[in-house]
Amino acid sequence: MSMLSPAIRWFGISVFVVIGVATSNVSRSYAETYIAGQFGVSLPSVAGKSLGAGDLTGLLAVPGARVSAQSLDESILFGGKIGHYFKAVPWLGLEAEAYHTTPHIKQQMITFSSPSGSVGPFEVRGTNFRVITMAPINLMFRYPKTRFQPYIGVGPGIFLARIEDPSFTSDNRQSSVGFGVNAQAGVRYYITRQVALFGEGKFNYTRFSFDETPAGNFNLFGFDADYKMFHAVFGLSFHF
Repeated sequence: MSMLSPAIRWFGISVFVVIGVATSNVSRSYAETYIAGQFGVSLPSVAGKSLGAGDLTGLLAVPGARVSAQSLDESILFGGKIGHYFKAVPWLGLEAEAYHTTPHIKQQMITFSSPSGSVGPFEVRGTNFRVITMAPINLMFRYPKTRFQPYIGVGPGIFLARIEDPSFTSDNRQSSVGFGVNAQAGVRYYITRQVALFGEGKFNYTRFSFDETPAGNFNLFGFDADYKMFHAVFGLSFHF
């Protein structure tokens, strides 16, 4: 993952930017800067088959060769946020977040196709799939005048993915870094001025490119595919 270090570096710089904005512009009359923990579930079925039909790479990469869409499992999600709403414009804010999920690729029937025809379907066994999402700057919009505050947010996402053979007899694994969209919509309820509960839905979109792994006990074919995922999330935020 040659792009992993720059991605992490960019995310870290963005978090420091959010912290800098927050500490230089904190409202003394109302809680505007916050940190939060978030937990939830990834729901691939909401977005359809979350790894869409993709282009084959490696030895199978004849011109126009494709693999059918692949279904993913539901997964637990966990992560954190840091954000700030501006005192002068209380409905506008910035947020950085990161979260982890493992929507493993199911055992399923897939089809390989090319301009000359299709082969399959073949049953392929499941593989472990992990995605770490880093959203360095979400632009946030909220209704700030009540304890119950609806909000929406959108920003660029950095998606770090790994597919791995789940067997103990193979160390085949593929990694990819994708850049795409991280969007969210939710509601936050202030229990006090310092503590709030929130619930939100997130949508991710990016394109991953996985390299073929060497032949072995279980060879992983190479492919490029769109990743679309919906997450249902809740959490607790602390404001200061």
